[in-house]
Amino acid sequence: MPTDTPERPTAVSGERVSATPPHPGARTPSLPPRSGAELQSGAAKNGGGMGRAAGIIGSAAVCQAALMVGVGLLITGPATGVWPLTSEDEIVDTLEGARTSTLDTVSLVVSEAGNTATVVVGTLISCLVLLLVPRLPRWRDAIFLAVAVSLQSLVFLVITEAVDRNRPDVERLDASPPTSSYTSGHTGAATALYAGLAILVLHRMKGPWRRVAAALLLLLPLLVGIARIYRGMHHPTDVVGGLLNGGVSLMIVGRALLTGPHVPGAAPAAAATHEETAHGVPARRATGSVAVVFNPTVTDEAVCAGLRQILEDHGHHGTVFVPTTAEDPGEGQTAHAIRGGASLVVVCGGDGTIRAAAEALSGTGVPLAVVPCGTGNLLARNLGLPVKPTEALAVALRGAPHRIDLGRIEGDGMATAHFTVMSGAGLDAVMLERTSDRAKALIGWPAYAMAGLRELRAPRMRLTVGIDGARPLRRTARMVLVANTGTVQGGAVLVPAARPDDGLLDLMILDPRGPAGWLSAVASVVRRRPAGMTGHAGRSPSVEYFTFRRADVRFETPQPREMDGDPVAPGRRLTVQVRPGALTVLMPERGE
Repeated sequence: MPTDTPERPTAVSGERVSATPPHPGARTPSLPPRSGAELQSGAAKNGGGMGRAAGIIGSAAVCQAALMVGVGLLITGPATGVWPLTSEDEIVDTLEGARTSTLDTVSLVVSEAGNTATVVVGTLISCLVLLLVPRLPRWRDAIFLAVAVSLQSLVFLVITEAVDRNRPDVERLDASPPTSSYTSGHTGAATALYAGLAILVLHRMKGPWRRVAAALLLLLPLLVGIARIYRGMHHPTDVVGGLLNGGVSLMIVGRALLTGPHVPGAAPAAAATHEETAHGVPARRATGSVAVVFNPTVTDEAVCAGLRQILEDHGHHGTVFVPTTAEDPGEGQTAHAIRGGASLVVVCGGDGTIRAAAEALSGTGVPLAVVPCGTGNLLARNLGLPVKPTEALAVALRGAPHRIDLGRIEGDGMATAHFTVMSGAGLDAVMLERTSDRAKALIGWPAYAMAGLRELRAPRMRLTVGIDGARPLRRTARMVLVANTGTVQGGAVLVPAARPDDGLLDLMILDPRGPAGWLSAVASVVRRRPAGMTGHAGRSPSVEYFTFRRADVRFETPQPREMDGDPVAPGRRLTVQVRPGALTVLMPERGE
């Protein structure tokens, strides 16, 4: 075990100072900057960025649906007798008494602006205009608008299935749809369409008229909501819920699609050709053999052929491909390759396969090239690699070796092992255990989120935590997570201070209480900043963070546990220690 561990940093205002100097001979990697060309390219033309955007939208949509359902259950449950809900019937009765034939006609016209048919046709026409009228088709804007409207509709359907609320007890001027009064579908759809158009007008158009046009577009959803209340179709809070649902849909999709690509891709072919003709084969060409260890359940023949071609292009001929097995998920194959003189090991699979190979590579200095082929692929994401296998290998081979940390973990009922990304106990372990292989194959990583929603009411764990020999702390928690890296699926930064090369690990204790607690926890992730850390930064009621070199976690009762996404035997103890710079990986060059 290395003993030259860095001094423990002090947490100041939620930030952490890295205390580990660069490893000798290693160049500092960086995430690829967003070039002007990338920012101008449409999301439909950037396969990697589009996949990452879909991940962000999917994960955030789950939180959106949970938020909206939670608010609905609050309105129809504990808050029924609380103002302003107690005054809603009076408002609806007042508007019923103020009805006139003229207002009935006006409200009908305004209400139709949020009708399903109107919104669908309006969305199609708007998208066609964005694609056909400008000299260059605005693919990203069209996709933004279509996805925002679709997301709002999808969440609306989830809400109406989960929340049952009767419509106001007044004469209704429209036929009642067979859905719950909460939320207002007309208002939500109008918000997604017209407010989405307002965003595009403000950000894409020029001239003084754009502010007036945007203001009129933003006014439409409010008028639709008022019309729905006037016509006796909804309570005021139903309309507020519709505005919120449509607005949040726009925020999620806008964040994913209108702020540039999110996944670094391989350099263009022309650039690669220029580099090879100017400098020949990359300078760090291996002198020994290359071994490819692959998980055959997620790596088919076409992928292997593509990887072989990439290796050939980089001067690695006659590469041996070795499949993993159920009995040996990668450690034995990797160890055999190292004993055979391999100077580079390429590992194709998910985080579990990568972890198994890392066990054998730990401390050897033999570089690892990560090729993501699994469901989560968290290490690849945190290293800034593309999620497409051939692109990831090409970027890695053009990169440089860099030493990252490993976490060494042991506990009762489990063998001592290393992890590259995260390990933990509680909600995350149950979520991984309850997610079927069929669900992962059908919908990918969102299957984990769906399984997690079913476990939100699970009882809390009682535990003690000892950090670097300090006095143990007593806590309750839904989840305990030890992280070497911080970013999870969908681009969410679960542990903001975690970095794989700082010589430290991070501990996250998640303990939300009630809907407000879960909202606070989600907000801390969205902010991408720690909600609380050790030292003088204090702690959050819902999320608490610690930075450490060694941690001892003990539970009152056996808890489900996981390591790099793979469930392990339940137990009452976890002891985790960092191994600084134990694993050498190929990381993208600066600007890749």
